[in-house]
Amino acid sequence: MKLDGKVALVTGTSPNIMGGIAEGMAEEGANVVCVDINPAYAEKCAQAVKDLGREAIAIACDVTDEAQVIAAVDLAKKTFGGVDILVNGATVFNWKGVLDMPVDEWRRQTDVMLTGAFLFTKYAAKQMIDLGRKGNMINIISTAGHQGEPGNIGYGTAKGGLMNFTRSVAMELAKYGIRVNSLTPTATDRIEAFERAKRWGVEWPGPRGGQRSSGWLADPSTGSPLQKLPSPRHYAKAASFLASDEAEMITGTDLRVDAGAIAKYWIWDPSADAAP
Repeated sequence: MKLDGKVALVTGTSPNIMGGIAEGMAEEGANVVCVDINPAYAEKCAQAVKDLGREAIAIACDVTDEAQVIAAVDLAKKTFGGVDILVNGATVFNWKGVLDMPVDEWRRQTDVMLTGAFLFTKYAAKQMIDLGRKGNMINIISTAGHQGEPGNIGYGTAKGGLMNFTRSVAMELAKYGIRVNSLTPTATDRIEAFERAKRWGVEWPGPRGGQRSSGWLADPSTGSPLQKLPSPRHYAKAASFLASDEAEMITGTDLRVDAGAIAKYWIWDPSADAAP
């Protein structure tokens, strides 16, 4: 197993992408610290990890609260001896554009994704350095952080900023042997997440908090060069690879698991060119 004996701290563990990554890392041998502002999500994620035969703890945490972040990182050390892997995935969805986004909502949305990642990175890195651990950090981006999406200004801005945050931190922490990368998901097949929510016994509103732009394709998979969408398990495999020794020479890099979405020439319609 790629992550046998490692400790992964994963933020934003809803039944969708981050819950899938937490479970996927457990399948690769990691013990997991499941962090979410929703206590039920954190607790159910931790139980799912235990059901896979690994150890886990649940922490209810507002990632923008410095004291809560420090307490979470300290509890991970107290429980498991320290963190080897940090995956920053806490997210807030708020489908508004620049003309109608209230500034307080803008601040909250960008605060969760940028300040939350900053705080967990800062204190997890300090712990790794103090313990002499050559750890790994992964920031979860989005294709919306690479491309312009109307009516989603806070999300796209924060995710784009998180990419350069990744590169900057990778350069700063390289001398300590700590690798920092990002992973870019895209529109995600929702079946696995709904099945996970049912298995966990929790409510989940759907991708992006159940919000959807009126301009989206009715079937987003038709816009994908592979003519299908990734599932959380695909992101989990990529994240486990980045966190493993197999990726020992990879840092400051963004790994896209997007079925070719970003590479596609904008005017091309993959569905019109599908193989028979």
